[in-house]
Amino acid sequence: MEAMKLRLLFLLAFVAIFSTTLKAHIADFDEVWQKRYEESRKASLDAYQPNPQNVTDHFNVEVHKALNGADGTRRNLGGKSWQGPCKATNPIDRCWRCQKNWAKRRKKLTKCVLGFGRGTTGGKHGNIYVVTDPSDGDLVNPKPGTLRHAVIQPKPLWIIFAHDMIIRLSEELIMTSDKTLDGRGAKVHIAFGAQITIQFIRNVIIHGLRIHDIKVGSGGMVRDSVDHYGYRTRSDGDGISIFGSSNIWIDHVSMSNCDDGLIDAISGSTAITISNCHFTHHNEVMLFGASDGFSGDEVMQITLAFNHFGQGLVQRMPRARWGFVHVVNNDYTHWLMYAIGGSQHPTILSQGNRFIAPPKAFCKEVTKRDYAPESVWKTWDWRSEGDLMMNGAFFVQSGRPIKHMRKKDAVIKAKPGSFVRRLTRFAGALNCFKHKPC
Repeated sequence: MEAMKLRLLFLLAFVAIFSTTLKAHIADFDEVWQKRYEESRKASLDAYQPNPQNVTDHFNVEVHKALNGADGTRRNLGGKSWQGPCKATNPIDRCWRCQKNWAKRRKKLTKCVLGFGRGTTGGKHGNIYVVTDPSDGDLVNPKPGTLRHAVIQPKPLWIIFAHDMIIRLSEELIMTSDKTLDGRGAKVHIAFGAQITIQFIRNVIIHGLRIHDIKVGSGGMVRDSVDHYGYRTRSDGDGISIFGSSNIWIDHVSMSNCDDGLIDAISGSTAITISNCHFTHHNEVMLFGASDGFSGDEVMQITLAFNHFGQGLVQRMPRARWGFVHVVNNDYTHWLMYAIGGSQHPTILSQGNRFIAPPKAFCKEVTKRDYAPESVWKTWDWRSEGDLMMNGAFFVQSGRPIKHMRKKDAVIKAKPGSFVRRLTRFAGALNCFKHKPC
């Protein structure tokens, strides 16, 4: 009954704010986009977990299984250019990485997602589509063999790349549901052009890409499916923009230097996992929830796990509004202002992360609350469990302890922050070769 009440609440919130909020970049919100909005709203409500602690506890159990007996305090695997035998150091990677036949069994990847995005299958139930042409010249009638042609197809597709390539998107790449972008086996850069847009769809996996130097799009006529195109206004210049979508998994992606955010998830997006990624050289890294006035983002549930927040980052790792964000076993080695921020009472559960504060004395605090006095934000549930604080870093907690669902007292806490260097050792896009462990 309580779950039904919550879903009704979110449904009413979506309807109330729809006319003023959910038309981003769409000049004419026609019947096609109206239908997509209705379908995505239902998908988000279906994906919402009334008891998010069940998801966080399941994630933590899987981490402990993967690291049982491992010494997480050592990082004896060398530098980023590790050339030794394959080492899979967290439960997502151990599910697939150190297997020679990964290229023949690409779709096994779908069994590996954990967190709120679990159950995401992308293009598992479709054919393999090979991108052979990096060009992006015709936005209304995309050329077969290009990435834009692949992502607008109506059926599920597992999209791979024939060789190393740099794809400069002329305008935002508008995806359709049930797609996987799998960069393994090639060095694929989405760079120097427009963003990837995941809008009013569901079930998308983005894996193994290098996304950087993304620019604001000018807008224009863009095809968004095989049977529809329309006029788009200027895009924001995010690396990946998730808008009103659900069941999204972003894994082993390297991202830097975009005009706006690296990853934004807004307008009722939910059931998202962002894992094993490497973020560098950017100001506002992630925004989860775009408006203090859009209560529809209470449905938002996101897992951040095993990511490395590295050199040249400033803030928003993430900045959250409304929803529930599980920040677990990430490595925060650089920030200039703060690491985790938010407004409008999001729930933030920080478990087993490593936070290394910058040298400046006034930037040691991990957290930042906006637009609310302490008398208000002290009721927000922001909790730190097992985090490793270094160089004077500190996390200001608030609210109540976040309850864990105890089934026969078997719930295991996340691995402590001392394990993070090992867990995140291979964050970012990997150099994978056929017939060899990745």
